[in-house]
Amino acid sequence: MEIEKKIWPKFFSAVKSGEKRFQLRIADFDVKKGDTLILREWDPKKKKYTGRVLKKKCRNVIKFNPLDFNTIEEIERFGFYLIELNE
Repeated sequence: MEIEKKIWPKFFSAVKSGEKRFQLRIADFDVKKGDTLILREWDPKKKKYTGRVLKKKCRNVIKFNPLDFNTIEEIERFGFYLIELNE
């Protein structure tokens, strides 16, 4: 399955260069391992697409609810890290 999503320019460039190999997204859509994300660069200042597009296959998908681990107060105070580990 192919899934289209917006991505801001600084993140688009990092994905394109290979520096960023993950996505953190609200789980408001269905996605599974093997699906393809079509990332369309979106300029939030101009509120329009730039025309640049990347296609990336999903290597792994993990869904979780942060409230299973922390309170809303902790989440609001500290936020999250998304940490990518080397193999």
